[in-house]
Amino acid sequence: MSSVPTLTSTAKKHPAARTSAPVPSNTLARPAAAATSVIDRSVAGLATVLTRHSITALRISLGLVFLGFGVLKFFPGMSPAAELAERTIGALTLGHVGPTAALLLTATMETVIGLTLVTGLFLRTGLVLLAGALVGIMSPIVLFYGELFPAGGPTLTGQYVVKDIVLACAGAVIGAAALGARLRLPQE
Repeated sequence: MSSVPTLTSTAKKHPAARTSAPVPSNTLARPAAAATSVIDRSVAGLATVLTRHSITALRISLGLVFLGFGVLKFFPGMSPAAELAERTIGALTLGHVGPTAALLLTATMETVIGLTLVTGLFLRTGLVLLAGALVGIMSPIVLFYGELFPAGGPTLTGQYVVKDIVLACAGAVIGAAALGARLRLPQE
């Protein structure tokens, strides 16, 4: 029995060598043998840094926002959203939770969410609280639409509530990362 050689592709292991023909001077093409530019290396380095650290930076910054908003609500008259939070919780609970309790509940929840996001401790618990809080945070768009968007344009309070869409999206990215999703570079 003679052994017959088989053909196997080596393209993945050893890519074919490129022949570089002379590039006419009137084109923008670079010769194939040209080294990567400083800009290409800088962009690749920036992509690596962003891949490694952007979700952590997003988590901490979102945590600081929630921590700041939550702590302000503990001090009467300091939070511009206090009255809206009181009314929203009152409407969502059909008046069973009074304004003082609603504000204390909101302040506590936002502070806990902020602390979990900043520290990364009990992150999944904080993200569950965040998901519940976002229902309350976004509900004024439905409950008080006429007040927030009179004549079609948003009031300052309406803008305050609409910006929470960005917070919800940031929470979704952080939640995806906490559940195992990862950013990766194309070559990984």
